[in-house]
Amino acid sequence: MLDTSDYIKIFIALLAVVDPLGTVPIIAAMTVHYAESSIKALARTVILAVTVIMLSALFFGQDLLNFFGISINSFQVSGGILLMLMAISMLQAEISATVQTKEEAQEGEAKQSIAVVPLAMPLLAGPGAISTIVLYAPLGSGLPHYFMMSLDILAVALILWVVLSSIPWLTQHVSKTGINIFTRLMGLILSALAVEFIANGLKGLFPALAS
Repeated sequence: MLDTSDYIKIFIALLAVVDPLGTVPIIAAMTVHYAESSIKALARTVILAVTVIMLSALFFGQDLLNFFGISINSFQVSGGILLMLMAISMLQAEISATVQTKEEAQEGEAKQSIAVVPLAMPLLAGPGAISTIVLYAPLGSGLPHYFMMSLDILAVALILWVVLSSIPWLTQHVSKTGINIFTRLMGLILSALAVEFIANGLKGLFPALAS
């Protein structure tokens, strides 16, 4: 089991990747014709899907890597690069193409049911969130470790539920500039974490770099 500060770090990393406030304009555009009750029902479905996806990554992600013969060091480098690409887009107050392309966004707007695809996957619990969980999961062991990481995931899901349920209010009271500032701050944190992942992965692949 890791220190409490490490689990706080994992929570912040997940919150930065999911970026609830940063996705508000996209989700608001997709739900512009929804009644408030419909948005709340949509939020419940989205949260359930996001939680299931992230918990699945926590408990089965390492097994999937082992199945394909991928070392955690290699995944740290590739996952770090993915997170860095996302962070660069966030620093520009944009949604990275690794999260959602323009074509996927347009397809989502045309769908009647958008809770699972594209909102839960890939917009919220996409490659970045899954990679973050899979990278942090092997750092500890035992039931207490997985329990604490599950709490981190549930805490992020709770914040996400509050944000999604409050979209009608947020679109009226929070400016686009305010959302962009928060997104850039999360992007800065995410870029630092990405560098850490890449550095640790390279040290594992090339032990000479650690000396």
